[in-house]
Amino acid sequence: MLMTLRSYLFVPATRIERIVKAHASGAGAVIVDLEDAVALQDKDAARASLKQWLKSAEALPVYVRINAADTAWYQQDCELCASSKVMGIVVPKAEDPLQLMHLHQQLNSKSLLPLIETALGFHQALSVARVPGVERLMFGSIDFKKDLGISGEDDALLFFRSQLVLVSKLAGLQAPVDGVTTAIEDMAPVLQDAKRAVSLGFGAKLCIHPKQIATVEQAFLPSAYDIAWAQRVLNAAAQSMGAAVALDGQMIDKPVIEHAHSILARAKV
Repeated sequence: MLMTLRSYLFVPATRIERIVKAHASGAGAVIVDLEDAVALQDKDAARASLKQWLKSAEALPVYVRINAADTAWYQQDCELCASSKVMGIVVPKAEDPLQLMHLHQQLNSKSLLPLIETALGFHQALSVARVPGVERLMFGSIDFKKDLGISGEDDALLFFRSQLVLVSKLAGLQAPVDGVTTAIEDMAPVLQDAKRAVSLGFGAKLCIHPKQIATVEQAFLPSAYDIAWAQRVLNAAAQSMGAAVALDGQMIDKPVIEHAHSILARAKV
């Protein structure tokens, strides 16, 4: 069973020296970015640098965000991802289930993390989520807002975020990954965004700076109160030997027990 990650930290492929520091930041996983973080004129050099690093003795497991399928860099990015050090591929502007299926087969069944960041990608989200090899969906909220002409954040994206949680559940995937928060000095917006993501059913968040990691990781962990409650529920259920039982005035039935199990599962590091 895959470990559920709570944070994914982007590192530009132009700054390979930051990968080791990114791993040391406490991030659940590191994504080396060949797409948005790399200028057009630097694409080939960035890929070559990452390719060399993946062959080195210091190479650590990473995810790689490749360039989109309709770009000139896509095929060579995909070939790079055949490295054993690449845990999976973050696919930008994921819209086409057949393209994702082909990519999965081309790379010997490596994990895929499709970024839903266009109107078409959102429309196709369930089909995308059901492609073999898809590990979980990611919400590219900034590009998504740009594509749809949305200027707001909370209520403006509520429907779309909730739908991605629903789609992930229907497809049997882990809870989706929310988009980035651009603040890197003030952690209040990061915490606010992470808590909103938790409340909507997201399981993790994309990060753009190591300073964000501790805040995000903590936000996605259950509180000490929730953990204690879950343990009490499971203890009471075990002691009842299958008989009906109440705790704090609430009947403990199967959904309550399953919720308690999910809290303790989330609490595991």
